[in-house]
Amino acid sequence: MRILNYTAHLSEEDIRRMNAEEMKHLRPGTIWFLLVLTISLLLMAACVSAQGLVKADYNEHMARVKDIASIEGIRDNQLVGYGLVVGLQGTGDSQQTTFPTQTLAAMLLRMGVSVPATAIRVQNLAAVFVSATLPPFARAGTKLDITASSAGDARSLEGGLLLMTPLYGTDGKIYAQAQGPLVVGGYSISVNGNTKQFNHPTVGRIPFGAMVERGVLLDITERDRFSILLNDADFKSAGAMATAINTELGRPAARAYDSRRVDLFVKGGEDVPELLARVEGVEVPVFPRAKVIVNERTGTVVIGGTVVLQPVSILHGGLSVNVVTEFQTSQPGPLSAGSTVTTPSTKVTANDKPVSRIELKQGATVDDLVRSLQVIGASARDVISILQGMKSAGALEAEIEVI
Repeated sequence: MRILNYTAHLSEEDIRRMNAEEMKHLRPGTIWFLLVLTISLLLMAACVSAQGLVKADYNEHMARVKDIASIEGIRDNQLVGYGLVVGLQGTGDSQQTTFPTQTLAAMLLRMGVSVPATAIRVQNLAAVFVSATLPPFARAGTKLDITASSAGDARSLEGGLLLMTPLYGTDGKIYAQAQGPLVVGGYSISVNGNTKQFNHPTVGRIPFGAMVERGVLLDITERDRFSILLNDADFKSAGAMATAINTELGRPAARAYDSRRVDLFVKGGEDVPELLARVEGVEVPVFPRAKVIVNERTGTVVIGGTVVLQPVSILHGGLSVNVVTEFQTSQPGPLSAGSTVTTPSTKVTANDKPVSRIELKQGATVDDLVRSLQVIGASARDVISILQGMKSAGALEAEIEVI
């Protein structure tokens, strides 16, 4: 009776509490049964825990606030300018491009040299557009990286020097000045009509080639509220971010306003830079959308890891039609009154490939789909059509984005 009672209410804690005297009364077969039962229960619990972890990892991943969002108002600003690159070895703009010589003439006139633009015959200069990014909180004297791109028909900017070029913002004001020798990651050599080119020699960079003359003033110390903007709008991610920020700060400081915006409220007398630093370092769960990115121009297909496939059967075949036209010329005989006649000969061939079949069962993954498509020899264009068909049939739980 004692054995039956232990068997009915057996648990891991009961087994540890059994003393040696009670174990002696158990038969060897009963002991083996209890051990097997205990191990089975432990394995089942481990499998359930592992499935829960896999599901959690599949639905979400952790990321810092600074990696998935930005603070409204704290942003970069684009700068652009027009200038001249000089010192080229005959690889500059040709005489057909008139604006470089006009720019050179205007520049020489400001320096006290009056030369008509039509009298200038040089090929060692090139007109370029210069672009740069002005970071937030930049002050006068901050140095920026710049990129110079040829605006004319120059063959190469290798060895060129960019003359002082003002960089303008969207408001038309000058925010930086650029100047310096260009670094080009390629070359172009032309001799006797033969050309050898490596990479893209008509675009160059100048590290720290621009100096800020006027910064964009932005005072954040007096603000009592900031808006954190998610890069990808999602209501669940916005709510999770607000909850994580409140947990980190220990007070209700953040509130999700919509699917992209989370408002952060500042207490009176709180150090704003330190607060923003803490908030940007908070790790929050992110729930990305399931997406399939399709580039039809290059035939590239990128499938996200969160894409879910439903059971589906795919039949794929192909019909190719080839039309070839050959022209045959008939010459008249010697000393005859005939004329040369050209007649077209058209040949049409059709090749219908047999249908290939792909079957995806319940629980199929993206890797299974990719392997199956590779087995049947589907091209990139075929993959795009198959994915669009799966989406229409409801077998692809993802958003297809064509770029």
